[in-house]
Amino acid sequence: MAHSLKILFFLFSTLFIIPLSHQLEQHPLDSLTPNEFIRAQAIVNQSHPTSTTNLTFQYIGLNEPDKKAVLSWLQNHSTTTPPPRQAFVVARINHQTHELIIDLSRDDIVSDRIHHGFGYPSLTFEEQIGANQLVFNYAPFLAALNNRGLKAEKVVCGSFTVGWFGETKQNGRVVKIMCYYLDGTVNLYMRPIEAITVTVDLEAMKIIHFQDRLVVPVPKAAGTDYRESKQKPPFGPELKGITVVQPDGPSFTIDGSRVRWANWDFHLSFDARVGPIVSLASIYDAEKQEFRRVMYRGFVSELFVPYMDLTEEWYYRTFFDAGEYGYGLCAVPLEPLRDCPANAVYMGAFVAAQNGMPIEMPNVFCIFERNAGDVMWRHTETMIPPDLITEVRPDMSLVVRMVSTVGNYDYINDWEFKQIGSIKVTVGLTGLLEVRGSKYTHKDQIDEEVYGTLLAENTLGAYHDHFITYHLDLDVDGESNSFVKSKLQTVKVTDQTSPRKSYWKVVSETAKTESDAKIKLGSDSAELLVVNPNKRTKMGNFVGYRLIPGSVASPLMTDDDYPQIRAAFTEYNVWVTPYNKSEKWAGGIYTDQSRGDDTLATWTSRNRRIENKDIVLWYTLGFHHVPYQEDFPLMPTISTGFELRPANFFEYNPVLKVKGPNNVRWPNCSVSSSGL
Repeated sequence: MAHSLKILFFLFSTLFIIPLSHQLEQHPLDSLTPNEFIRAQAIVNQSHPTSTTNLTFQYIGLNEPDKKAVLSWLQNHSTTTPPPRQAFVVARINHQTHELIIDLSRDDIVSDRIHHGFGYPSLTFEEQIGANQLVFNYAPFLAALNNRGLKAEKVVCGSFTVGWFGETKQNGRVVKIMCYYLDGTVNLYMRPIEAITVTVDLEAMKIIHFQDRLVVPVPKAAGTDYRESKQKPPFGPELKGITVVQPDGPSFTIDGSRVRWANWDFHLSFDARVGPIVSLASIYDAEKQEFRRVMYRGFVSELFVPYMDLTEEWYYRTFFDAGEYGYGLCAVPLEPLRDCPANAVYMGAFVAAQNGMPIEMPNVFCIFERNAGDVMWRHTETMIPPDLITEVRPDMSLVVRMVSTVGNYDYINDWEFKQIGSIKVTVGLTGLLEVRGSKYTHKDQIDEEVYGTLLAENTLGAYHDHFITYHLDLDVDGESNSFVKSKLQTVKVTDQTSPRKSYWKVVSETAKTESDAKIKLGSDSAELLVVNPNKRTKMGNFVGYRLIPGSVASPLMTDDDYPQIRAAFTEYNVWVTPYNKSEKWAGGIYTDQSRGDDTLATWTSRNRRIENKDIVLWYTLGFHHVPYQEDFPLMPTISTGFELRPANFFEYNPVLKVKGPNNVRWPNCSVSSSGL
């Protein structure tokens, strides 16, 4: 989604290039270092010496090494050479899109391929800022502001991708500029300047079309500012502080990109397109006295956010937040004690600027132990009088968090590791709605389809969706896995063997091919498992992990609607594919103005075999967002997610023998009780 000029400028200006430093030994899956960004940039520039004024870097990231090579290196770390470090670069060179693989160990180019297909690479901050600035030197735009009585110095603008709506010819790299009015608030998204559309050619960096369709009232600034310092009485009840204290320090360790906590060991890296990547997640089995792998690699693959407003300035707002804007690129520094608790540890990351040079992004991750007062397990036994036996274990977990602010929305991304062996993945949505200016001041005035909810005077909150697709390369106790759907089937009792009339049983089906594994959730009850068919427990059950979905949403647009063609990967909540290093971004590499010909949905049309193979589970969660007045002027967080939970992975409860924290201290506190 779009970024305002001032927000982009602030974010960009707070980032800085760091100097060269000594390079330590790296893990093959580590993010690129600043030095590697610099070397990749230099190699590309040297290979195209006459193109320096027409060369921009749209993406630079790690070219993921061969999986077998990584696993071989892990098994024989002391004797095996790590896979070569390579960078994957997408650059615009002389108005063409180049895909380059750079071998950083040899400082040369492995491949340089020109993309001739549909779609364009993601936008950079710099070109968005440049496009947004053009309107302030454009006479028709300034005249349109003057006609509305608006001051240009109070206007901020954002760049919107334009999508694809059946055009046979490619439009070139263009964006539409939409603008907002401050003047009394920083909540620019609540004050849209409607019906003015400016189209910008990003390659020529010039305005190619302007339209001022009609004058719509700009919503009022009053009551929209969300800053704490700007709030006026009456206030809500004030709560007393809660302090998180770990007197003996954290229980986790961070060694480079490797994180170890309790029975978990995993690798954490960062990517400009997808944000956090969790790799090589393994859990310690106390019975077997060894670490056993659960997931090779997991990350957000794509976010699809289509708006349901069909008016001329809105119909094309069907955003692919990762592929068009960069989910990691939009990560913001986390606020200590606000975004993360006092016991959090912070980590930074690096991305490439448009010129290819590294930019530091401080505090994009926080890692902390959570004790929310939940119970991991408990039981009170009352059947052995006179004894009353009570055993309780508090639930402790480790959380990795990143916040990505993609224009108006803030996405709070948590990967939570639990001692029971679960990985709980949560995304929280907060921030600001996209609203449309309107002539209406009361619902009773509305006599037409307005595609949203009247939230305040002249302010319509547009209906829209959020679909978030995760790439989950599970390696359950090894690479060869199968996907099993276990349906819960009702059985009627037709004889006299029981007074009961019915019961349910489990009927399991192992998916043979990709088409067998496509699932729309919500239609029937089922257990969804990834199992290792080559390993069993002592009881004979296949070891596995199950997917426990959160809230379920599926697309409501028709299959032939152009945005849905591009986002066909959201048609099913669950897909399973054979592992393929190149299949990681569900919307394709070139999402801007894509046409749906390179997506997860097209990959699976080959209907490859997936039984007892190295497979990838894709899960799409979603929200149908009907705005309500409580979402104005800023939306409280709404969350959903999913859980990957052991299913016959262990011989028995893996936390049976877990002890509670050694030191539970309650300073300046006494225990009391009272009747109700």
